[in-house]
Amino acid sequence: MSIDYSEKIPNNVDLAGDRKLQRALESWQPNFLNWWKTMGPAVPTQDVYLRTAVDVGKEGWAQFGHVAMEEYRWGVFLAERGDDRRIAFGEQKGEPAWQQVPGEYRADLQRLIVIQGDTEPASVEQQRRLGETAPSLYDLRNLFQVNVEEGRHLWAMVYLLHAYFGRNGREEAEALLHRNSGDLDSPRILGAFNEETPDWLSFFMFTYFTDRDGKYQLGTLKESAFDPLSRTCEFMLKEEAHHMFVGTTGVDRVVARTAELMREHDTEDIAPHGGVPLDVIQKYINFHYSVSLDLFGSEKSTNAANYFTAGLKGRWQEERRRDDHVLTDDAASVDVVRDGVLTTDEVPALLALNHDLRNEYVKDCHSGLKRWNRVLEKAGVDRTLTLPHVGFNRHVGLFADHHITPAGELVGADAWEAKKDRWLPSEADKTHVRSLMRPVYEPGKIAGWIAPPTNGINGQPFDYEYVHLA
Repeated sequence: MSIDYSEKIPNNVDLAGDRKLQRALESWQPNFLNWWKTMGPAVPTQDVYLRTAVDVGKEGWAQFGHVAMEEYRWGVFLAERGDDRRIAFGEQKGEPAWQQVPGEYRADLQRLIVIQGDTEPASVEQQRRLGETAPSLYDLRNLFQVNVEEGRHLWAMVYLLHAYFGRNGREEAEALLHRNSGDLDSPRILGAFNEETPDWLSFFMFTYFTDRDGKYQLGTLKESAFDPLSRTCEFMLKEEAHHMFVGTTGVDRVVARTAELMREHDTEDIAPHGGVPLDVIQKYINFHYSVSLDLFGSEKSTNAANYFTAGLKGRWQEERRRDDHVLTDDAASVDVVRDGVLTTDEVPALLALNHDLRNEYVKDCHSGLKRWNRVLEKAGVDRTLTLPHVGFNRHVGLFADHHITPAGELVGADAWEAKKDRWLPSEADKTHVRSLMRPVYEPGKIAGWIAPPTNGINGQPFDYEYVHLA
């Protein structure tokens, strides 16, 4: 399914065959471009070495080249349609997947699409000014690549709203451009997408932890009985992988440079030497991990149960699960606090689906910690980075009313207040990290707080001119 770039809106869904839909999306397009101009990347460029999707197949689906940012061709791309796709879970398991929205599920499906769609432009808004302090042209290019793909993921959800949800869908598509990250009057829907991304360490943590949440949310929607949503999310996951790569390798490189400075100066206090101390890196991990865990919602959720039973939203890798995919007779354990003690409750498996998804995410997050600790070990640094307890710093779910330390100890409010600056970035920590953020725009050069990458983009060297600034 190659993508037609001859159209005003590149697509592989035959927009030209539905003139009403094509006109509706073409009327939305100028509003999107105006949003991009006002809320997108703030650094002016001539062109950027970007990856552009040209096909949705497994091989050869993208091409690379210098593209003027304002001329990037956003569009609508769905993965190939299966010949006889069947619903894999819930009450209608085994029945044909839906090509249209069943009336009884219209409101719930629209809500799921709106929430997913709202996260995409939010991250662009959060990262708007990061280019002004990019540590290298390589990193600046990666930021822009993430941004343009988040813009296309917004297009993916807007297409579904326009194509399948009538006037209400069109109104919701407009609202996606009217909410803005951190806006006091009209903020983004989910809390993590109203947080600041004021520095590049935060950006790397965001793309590692919060984009990884996006991977798992898209993975559950890829299982949906609503086939156009499934196919949309399947293709989005291809692009999402690069965002997590940016985060994983970004933190790799910060840790590597920190270790190098520790050896060079024989001290853990490398802040005076222009580095990010390991304790500060750990605090940033603690914050971004805990904020991202909140995105999974409450550990016990009737909404998640209803979505699953109806076939709207499955589990991560649903078809690999070895159960009946209906779960009406199954049970699961969830984490709770009872009588001042951390313990578990057994609940119906349908109510624990958010908890199940969160567990998959937590296992995945540990892979990054192993990488970063191997970097430290290889450098001869006898320290390790860790993930905090899942109840730490939580504002959503069963832990929201409790204070739990990174080690998993339940403490009172006074003890929490006394020690929270040891566990979360303090104002002094944030000020120091911001002080390191100085732009380096010369090809082959890099800021002193981060190591250069092992490899460049698409076989190009690190000193390639990835971005031509205006």
